[in-house]
Amino acid sequence: MAGGSGGAGLGVGAAPFTNVVHGLAVAGAVLVLVWTIHFRGGLAFESTNKNLIFNLHPVLMLIGFIILGAKVTIISYKVFPWSKEVKKLIHLTLHAIAVVLGAVGIYAAFKFHNESGIANLYSLHSWIGLGTIVLFALQWIFGFVTFFYPGAAPAIRRGALPWHLLVGLFVYALTIVTAELGFLEKLTFLENSGLAKYGSEAFLVNFTALVVLLLGAIVVLVAVLPSELEDPEGYRAVPEEA
Repeated sequence: MAGGSGGAGLGVGAAPFTNVVHGLAVAGAVLVLVWTIHFRGGLAFESTNKNLIFNLHPVLMLIGFIILGAKVTIISYKVFPWSKEVKKLIHLTLHAIAVVLGAVGIYAAFKFHNESGIANLYSLHSWIGLGTIVLFALQWIFGFVTFFYPGAAPAIRRGALPWHLLVGLFVYALTIVTAELGFLEKLTFLENSGLAKYGSEAFLVNFTALVVLLLGAIVVLVAVLPSELEDPEGYRAVPEEA
């Protein structure tokens, strides 16, 4: 998946697109912070204004889960010309941080619902979101045990790598789908509560959702394109199907 010959056939490497990912990630982080702090009043784990507790959810899920997830997908194997073991460690570390921040973000949503008397897990957004973070965590456990410690036999690692890459991209795509559903759901609630449909906040939320969608698309593109850096010794590209 990363660095396969299918991407090489496009005649372009991943490096130029990684800069686009960095720019979109910064833009997404700034936009969600402007929304939650400027328009929605701020962030808090404990507050009489329960909306401040909810505001942690989009911030942690976007910055901690989706943006760090993008870094997990591209930086450790696409940008730095370091050894395979160093890049593997970066990959595992960022993946673990993303899982933890994502779990805290989901906790914030449950806390907001419980303290506001709102039912949990009633929407498609919540169903897909919970399933996504479980898959994300299982993907980390599988990667750690198979490729890091204790590590599987070389033949098993070679066979597992294409599936690990494929499942990783699938789970990352699910995070983008979940985020888009979340933006839609929250904006619909706000508009039904009186928020102007063509006001500045509504435009900000929709624009943030578009940035996240574009970020996800470019991350997948980077993942399938070959790195312009020399592949490290022992690197094995995902073979093409016969």
